Amino acid sequence: MESEALLSVRDLRIAFDGVEVVRGLSFDIRPREVLAVVGESGAGKSLTARALLGMLPKDATATGTVRPDLSAERGSRIALVPQDALSALSPVHPVGDQLAAAVRSVARVSRKEARARAVAALDRVGIPDAARRARSYPHEFSGGMRQRAVVAMATINEPDILVADEPTTALDEERREQVLRVLAEQREAVGAALVLVTHDLDVVRRHADRALVMYAGRLTELGPAQEVLARPRAPYTAGLLASLPQNARGRRLPALPGTPPAPGALLPGCAFAPRCPLATDTCRREEPEPRRVEGRLVSCHHWEKV
Repeated sequence: MESEALLSVRDLRIAFDGVEVVRGLSFDIRPREVLAVVGESGAGKSLTARALLGMLPKDATATGTVRPDLSAERGSRIALVPQDALSALSPVHPVGDQLAAAVRSVARVSRKEARARAVAALDRVGIPDAARRARSYPHEFSGGMRQRAVVAMATINEPDILVADEPTTALDEERREQVLRVLAEQREAVGAALVLVTHDLDVVRRHADRALVMYAGRLTELGPAQEVLARPRAPYTAGLLASLPQNARGRRLPALPGTPPAPGALLPGCAFAPRCPLATDTCRREEPEPRRVEGRLVSCHHWEKV
């Protein structure tokens, strides 16, 4: 129910030079849940995440509502776990100083107290000898330690919502699992909800409560993650799942035909119709609106055939 939501997004539209790249997106974020936002590159996932944080590019135009507006409380009630830890940390300040500054940006505490919280946060994410390593610079941390440090920075003020934008991209399997484990532990420790932007459906399967599948800036499917992945009701979701290696069963790995449409090049009707095996004249003529199907939202004219 909407009254239970920590944050509600309604009819979000994001455009550049009049061309919409997020087109009428609506969803809620619930207390303590993991909401995975999934889709191919260009679906609008990262822009949606940045809209929650109030971090859209200056040349973007946004309409719709995000309530409550937490952009003025970024770092306290809502925080970002970035993809690139090295670029997120200042190279000229010790890691502990940067975490202490994050504390002092939202709380009136002494430098000593802020420093103590910084060390405790590094220790909580598994940085060995945290008091000593807090004096180190980012380049003196390994890649895995830097990623842990940005998780510590995001959670140090115990926000209500964490937004992780592709936090495991380009990581090997071992490091990916380490980051996901630390992120899960810290989310539980501070009682935060997590918006996890990812293209990795295996991560969604193992870590998400709900999945929001996006295509061409719109909601394609939204519902309990395990149900969406086990029995998709949108052709696009089914196509993504068929492309997973474990679903190929020794056959040549299938792939979705074609490519997502470029912003501004959308044809009338359903944006997925040119790639969809179920497309009919209705699909090419009328863009489907999200409808409630089996306890989830689905944007498809022919969901019962999936």
